[in-house]
Amino acid sequence: MAGCKRKQLTVILLLLMLTATFPTLSRADDAGLITTIGASHKFNKKLSAGVEAEFRSRNTFRTADRVSLGGDVSYKLLPWLKASAGYVLLIDNNREKITYQDDGVSYNNWRPSYWGVRHRFNVSLTGSYKVRRVELSLRERWQYTYRPSKMIDNFDFDEGEWEDHEVKGKGKNLLRSRLQAEWDIPKCKFDPFANVEFYTTDVLEKTRFSVGVNHSLKKKHEFKLYYRYQLSGKSSDEPDNHILGLGYTYKF
Repeated sequence: MAGCKRKQLTVILLLLMLTATFPTLSRADDAGLITTIGASHKFNKKLSAGVEAEFRSRNTFRTADRVSLGGDVSYKLLPWLKASAGYVLLIDNNREKITYQDDGVSYNNWRPSYWGVRHRFNVSLTGSYKVRRVELSLRERWQYTYRPSKMIDNFDFDEGEWEDHEVKGKGKNLLRSRLQAEWDIPKCKFDPFANVEFYTTDVLEKTRFSVGVNHSLKKKHEFKLYYRYQLSGKSSDEPDNHILGLGYTYKF
């Protein structure tokens, strides 16, 4: 039990040290919060399903970024291999966008931030291997996201008036590869984990580094606390991001 408390304290202190860096972020970085609440059910040793609602913030926690609701189904093909499929409805607060004239100084158009809907489908394969008390896993996920077209207001500085602007519908395929290690500490309900995940299209779009801890209570309640650093690729217009994550899942 003493070993459990020491390792538990180490993870919590690490998370506190990382979140303490939020006030001193560089101007190019952002910070936000991800909170999730969900439920899952295990039908038998192989088949399980779950639902999850999520809220995200950005702009150093000040601006709502996204709300979503989704579900998935998982099936164990082999003791070490799991397949899953899921769907998520995303409601995004899209960032404002300003374009400039050729001189690079004068404004051309301004698109204010707006809320829009996206539909996301995914299929995953997760392989795992246990080395003593450490479980290593590799998850490969194909993800397809579709954004329907939407009419929004756009301000034209040349004309000095608002205009209707169509954000055209768009689909996007993406591969997410996540390598994770999770520690099973004897006689301890706190399980530390660390992972790295790559988002790839024809280029590397972003990389996520996460460290955190899972806590189980009476086998029905699971809590998660983690810190994540998201590094955007060269082709992305998103800033690098520091994220604090909090999650709760009810198992029945």
